[in-house]
Amino acid sequence: MTKLPGAYMRAEIDQAIPAFAEGVRQDLTESVKAAALDKLDTFYTIARGSSDAAANLISYELMAELQKPVTTLPPSVFSLGNGLQLGNAGALIFSQSGGSKDLVSAAIGFKSGGGKTLAITNTPGSPLATETDACVDIKAGLEQAVPATKTVICTIAAGMALLAALKPDYAKACEAAAKAMLASAEAKLEQADEIIEAVKSTPHVYVIGRGCGFGAAQEVALKLKETTAIHAEAYSAAEVLHGPLQLATKPLCVLILDTGEEVSNQSLSLAEERFRSVGANVFRLTPETVGAQGLTPAASSAMLLRALYPVILETALQLGLDPDQPETLSKVTVTI
Repeated sequence: MTKLPGAYMRAEIDQAIPAFAEGVRQDLTESVKAAALDKLDTFYTIARGSSDAAANLISYELMAELQKPVTTLPPSVFSLGNGLQLGNAGALIFSQSGGSKDLVSAAIGFKSGGGKTLAITNTPGSPLATETDACVDIKAGLEQAVPATKTVICTIAAGMALLAALKPDYAKACEAAAKAMLASAEAKLEQADEIIEAVKSTPHVYVIGRGCGFGAAQEVALKLKETTAIHAEAYSAAEVLHGPLQLATKPLCVLILDTGEEVSNQSLSLAEERFRSVGANVFRLTPETVGAQGLTPAASSAMLLRALYPVILETALQLGLDPDQPETLSKVTVTI
């Protein structure tokens, strides 16, 4: 039987809901002990593509809850450079396939520099997993569509579960997130049709967030590029009012991802006001629009992605594209 365009992506978006609930409820205490993460002062995330967006998102939640620095480290420091002396630091290496050579090199190089390593992957038997001190299975299961959706949402779940292992009180937030995600199964974004028409009718899209919402914005922008071949850029609300605002003098659609953090509200509102004032087509998505009231920023971000993925899928289909198989992309991207 001939597969309908987008059939894999559609199914995987639905599968992400129970998979997130299972993943966020994992007990990762043993993984934390195996990599001695509870003894560390500093963390680095290492990733590419959608995994990097999820890693960025999780890093903000880790910093807010643990009050320890968490920042990104480019894999090329190890794959193309001479490595680093790490001291009392840990690497959280995110990869769906666990097969990319530069990430494996990063795991080896990070350990050689004295750091601890943890793989967060959908492939526990992968080369990356065998080179790290411990491995967390994101439990997404098979993902066949080239654009990652289920694995991204499950990576966020695994990151939250990891945080609960480091800070037991956070487990309550994980349980609340699981329940909210399960309750969203039949929900549809009210602005979906308007967003689809706006994205289709403009050559450029900005996706704006702050904190965890910036990581979600990076993922949405990437997914739009992959599936619709429309130019999309992610910006922090703190940065977008500098040079990037000038592009709003031409047709521009702006998606603002609001995770409900009070500390981010002012900067998001300012960005919304400025872009509306120059004529951009602006949509602000809040926790209330996706049933994420009262959740942590990471959980709200996962809910925002869950709500936007079907919108991105439908946009691609209406443009006559098959989002399951973008013509220039493959499921596993190996970088060096």
